[in-house]
Amino acid sequence: MTQQILKVRVAHKRDEADGICSLELLPVPGVVMPAFTAGAHIDVHLPSGLVRQYSLCNPPSDAQRYVIAVLRDPASRGGSEAVHASVKEGDVLEISAPKNHFPLATDAKRHLLLAGGIGVTPLMSMAEQLSAEGANFALHYFARSATKAAFTQRFASSAFAACVHTHWDDAPQEPPLSLADVIGTPQAGQHLYVCGPKGFMDAVLATARAHSWPEDQLHFEFFGAQVVHDASDATFTVKIASSGQEFQVGAHQTVVEVLHKAGVDVPIACEQGVCGTCLVRVLSGVPDHKDMYLTPEEQEANDQFTPCCSRSKSPVLVLDL
Repeated sequence: MTQQILKVRVAHKRDEADGICSLELLPVPGVVMPAFTAGAHIDVHLPSGLVRQYSLCNPPSDAQRYVIAVLRDPASRGGSEAVHASVKEGDVLEISAPKNHFPLATDAKRHLLLAGGIGVTPLMSMAEQLSAEGANFALHYFARSATKAAFTQRFASSAFAACVHTHWDDAPQEPPLSLADVIGTPQAGQHLYVCGPKGFMDAVLATARAHSWPEDQLHFEFFGAQVVHDASDATFTVKIASSGQEFQVGAHQTVVEVLHKAGVDVPIACEQGVCGTCLVRVLSGVPDHKDMYLTPEEQEANDQFTPCCSRSKSPVLVLDL
């Protein structure tokens, strides 16, 4: 699978908050930056060879400019540390064209945006687009403190400042405001969007579901996940449909690890089951889904899986490769 690669120059690198920097990316001569929609992300090829996904946080109306913001994560697997420590203004990077797995619902009458920490990045772009369209929306921004929240000045000076509500852990509101208060009961035509750390997102989605929000009115994007391994992980076989080759995947191996060693090309990026880059069709067998990319309905269909982290419940899994 070949994807379009664009060369861009880091025009500006700025500190946006404690531990968060932004990169403004401009095209090198001869490169045309494709348009994007709110909620889109790009794959960034870092100098170390790592590929990481970052949401675009500038207005979709911007032409020939992408802006991303990156949290320096103490538990980084190398991506965020490389952006903060190694990427400099003037550097040329390779990126993918924008992709959007987290779009705004075009038929929504009202949009409720909930951001946790660095998860504000795609929601910032959504707020910009919704404001430009004159749409009905509210954005609730949760962070440990104002010093750790990116874009607070940009929000305060925006045309939609009145639509933004901030919630800092070190400045609790009186009376206290709960997630249930923010989310409320579902209304016809109202859609909820959430992005942030997994614990925050789990809490938001659990609260919405407890208040009977329909699944088709809930939209979310995980930007990091811990792949779960358990005692039930067993050895199984993957079969390549096109060649008939069979490979054994051990309990402590991943499918992509085994296939890459055998010379079978499967594109990867996040390696956490978040981005969907490695998604493969399953022709036979039952996957053991461990990803955060597919919806519950897509997982139940068992006709595709993410080989970077997911496994097999059946002895053999036949892949459309």
